[in-house]
Amino acid sequence: MAEELIFYTNPMSRGRIARWMLEETGLTYRTEVLAFSEEMKAPSYLAVNPMGKVPAIRHGETVVTECAAICAYLAETFPEKGLAPRQEERAAYYRWMFFAAGPVEASVTMRALGFEIPKDRLRMAGCGDFGDVMGTLEQAVSASPYIAGNRFTAADVYVGSHIGWGLAFGTMEKRQAFVDYFGRLSERDAYKRGNMLDDEAAKAMQAA
Repeated sequence: MAEELIFYTNPMSRGRIARWMLEETGLTYRTEVLAFSEEMKAPSYLAVNPMGKVPAIRHGETVVTECAAICAYLAETFPEKGLAPRQEERAAYYRWMFFAAGPVEASVTMRALGFEIPKDRLRMAGCGDFGDVMGTLEQAVSASPYIAGNRFTAADVYVGSHIGWGLAFGTMEKRQAFVDYFGRLSERDAYKRGNMLDDEAAKAMQAA
């Protein structure tokens, strides 16, 4: 008997990344939608994620949090889905997934919150300069059709989600390389299904 897969999320959160990844796998999963504040901080959910944040997944007795980790876990746990990297893709796959989880996430968030790293303190910040981060990301998505080469992988779910949000909310520069790359990803059926499910969940929460 297959182990149950439970997805904890809120449709107005980074849970959309994990939703897209789950839809790419085609696996059967149960969704638990949590409201911000009281439900995420309830003891029952803190037992899943002590941070009181979403997303998280429970696969049998295994709990995984953090979007990049969820993407990597699902890809590697279900290799038959073809979302994990092949040997020749591994370096780019891990490099750019963790680049997005580190410098991209940090630099975009700080800039959106109005924090500017003093030029003489840039070496103290792991993310470095925002312009350098964007330039590096542009090179990465321009090198090949997908982030690890010519084939779509779980790393595209994670990197692509950051770029899609950045373009939608104006937190990233609208560079043509970003537009072209995300344009390829947003045509995927799993991406569209995930968005539809989260949009429906958001409407249900608002109506409740």
